[in-house]
Amino acid sequence: MRITQDFAPSGPQGPGSGQAFGRRPVRGRAGAALTAAMALALLLTGCGGGNDSASAGPKGAKSSADADRVEPLAAAPAPKLPVTVESADGTKVTVDSTDRIVPLTGSLSEIVFTLGFGKQVVARDITATFEQAEKLPVVTRAHDVSAESVLSLKPTVVLADTTTGPSEAIDQIRDAGIPLVVVEPAKELADVGRRIDRVAEVLGVPAAGTELKKRTESRIAAVQKTIPDHADGKKPRVAFLYLRGSASVYLLGGAESGASSLLEAAGAVDAGKTSGLNKDFTAITSEALAKAAPDAILLMSKGLDSVGGMDGLVKIPGIAETPAGMDRRVVSIDDGVLLNYGPRTDRVLAEIVEQLYPKGGKGQ
Repeated sequence: MRITQDFAPSGPQGPGSGQAFGRRPVRGRAGAALTAAMALALLLTGCGGGNDSASAGPKGAKSSADADRVEPLAAAPAPKLPVTVESADGTKVTVDSTDRIVPLTGSLSEIVFTLGFGKQVVARDITATFEQAEKLPVVTRAHDVSAESVLSLKPTVVLADTTTGPSEAIDQIRDAGIPLVVVEPAKELADVGRRIDRVAEVLGVPAAGTELKKRTESRIAAVQKTIPDHADGKKPRVAFLYLRGSASVYLLGGAESGASSLLEAAGAVDAGKTSGLNKDFTAITSEALAKAAPDAILLMSKGLDSVGGMDGLVKIPGIAETPAGMDRRVVSIDDGVLLNYGPRTDRVLAEIVEQLYPKGGKGQ
């Protein structure tokens, strides 16, 4: 399981049957905690409650205000339809109209809106939390798609990805004759351009996709140029933690968490990954944290709030003894955008860089 805004530990990105369109099963003690937390976590806008991360203290950080909006391309695209594409599940799908679009994940919604199709989007998944989408009807119950809700809106095209489920709902939408295209999810920075191109192809605007891909990639590259040199030659070690204090979910991210690519792009080291944690997440223990020895901790803002800010964070066993805990040093990013890997990833990267290197050019 990889936690993102679209696949949250609920069972962004939750435990399920492991079927083609369900979530991959979560194993072990951390998975059990995750399953137990499903109902509560999903009620809290997909990723948790509260967003006041200012309580993290002087070395903490607040989440970005501009992360609540997407920035569409200047010119509205003119789709060239019909198009026939191959869905990620192996079926061929013909799209004749983009008049009524239903994206079934938050990150797909972000791309559709940014390509200029916001007025044609008629519904949203619970994880599409940005301002332009917030008034749309929600067609998911928790993170499960309600086929009846989707069909009631008479969509002309539905977009899903391989984490969308349950499979019965996907089948029901297709059986009703609605063009439904499954897109491979983005798991790292290198996937951003591919994902944008794919959605643009489905909507009949490949040129707009190329424009958005170039804009996004150039902005990411510009952010990377602002990363300061490390004064001592060492890159900061950053641990990604997924927390839901009210549900007793405390997880340390590893190589497959989805955060490694962002941290490495920000000139940092994924502390969980380099400590030997090769899977996605493991339950936090003092031993695991001691081995990771992070200089800073990356958190979703609502996760930080769920444990009571920085004061609550250091009460989690093992946190206070890490360099990050002793320095009270966190990087807090808005839940709805952190791991989307899409048109706003440059903003996410810029926030990480700004919070990780607060003194600018002096580095670490």
